[in-house]
Amino acid sequence: MKTVQMTLDEGLIGDVDRVVRRLGTTRSAFTREALRSAIEKVHIKQLERKHREGYRRRPVRRDEFGIGEKEQIWV
Repeated sequence: MKTVQMTLDEGLIGDVDRVVRRLGTTRSAFTREALRSAIEKVHIKQLERKHREGYRRRPVRRDEFGIGEKEQIWV
């Protein structure tokens, strides 16, 4: 692992410290997990944007999903 220095406002540090005490973890572990979650959220938003763009370029046809409809079992 690599050590990095960050500048955070006092209120945010206080909030983080309260949460990590409750969770029984460290600032570093909490920050790593928060950064992983933020990166995953960005990745999901990018995939959703690509998905929307694809459907905008090639909209769904009326009969596109009706092919196997009679064979499906709906519960």
